[in-house]
Amino acid sequence: MRNKSLSLKIGLAISVFFFLFAIVGVLWTPYSPTEMGADSQLMAPCPAHLMGTDNFGRDIFSRVMKGTGTTMLVAFSTVLFGAFFGVAIGAVTGYFGGKLDAVLMRINDSITALPSILLALVIISLLGPGRKINLILALGIVFIPSFARVSRTAFAASSAQNYITSAKLMGAGTFRIIVFHMLPNTVSVLLPALTIGFNNAVLAEASMSYLGIGVKPPDASLGYMLSEAQSYVMSAPWYCLMTGGVIVLIVFGVGLVGEGLRNGGGEE
Repeated sequence: MRNKSLSLKIGLAISVFFFLFAIVGVLWTPYSPTEMGADSQLMAPCPAHLMGTDNFGRDIFSRVMKGTGTTMLVAFSTVLFGAFFGVAIGAVTGYFGGKLDAVLMRINDSITALPSILLALVIISLLGPGRKINLILALGIVFIPSFARVSRTAFAASSAQNYITSAKLMGAGTFRIIVFHMLPNTVSVLLPALTIGFNNAVLAEASMSYLGIGVKPPDASLGYMLSEAQSYVMSAPWYCLMTGGVIVLIVFGVGLVGEGLRNGGGEE
């Protein structure tokens, strides 16, 4: 399983790099992400501007640093929101089963049947576009059913184990059984689901911002930057390549981590 362990290590290295990259971007950037320059528009990558400049003369590297932080913040918050409520629903339905399970899972299936992007668009249009909190809420709601389905299966399997029966006989309450006995034993299933959810959240945020209903200026967003760059694919290809390349690498790194976790990440 050396190749699986190597994939996990490479994925962790890429993910940690971009996480630190985003943290640094929040605290410091070489140039102001909003500083324009009439005499430095669409400059090619050079020592002064490592990723070149955009159509307003803004330093792309600085904007990518800031945009990575924005994208990761939205993705993390979305996954936390969706996972919290999704796992809660999955834990209740998986533990109790019966009619409650049937009703909640039918509602869950009904939401899942709707196109996720379309559902997110509807929610954002109701809450109002352009604000990060509205984008997080919209995407988080869309992500709840997938986490509920995964966690429900894991909790249902765990509820049939002997240690759960023993805990019940010893007088442990429902909350204690779910949180302290069942939840730790579902982590191996939930962690890969979290990495998949994070990647989907990154792509969803980029898609929403690309369409102009996600994060908007003056906040930098990788998706919005990619939308701006499409008009300069031929005249300034570095603009879209740098921005799109960061999105691809983030998704690639986290995807490798998820694959390594699913495969155990060990060596033989």
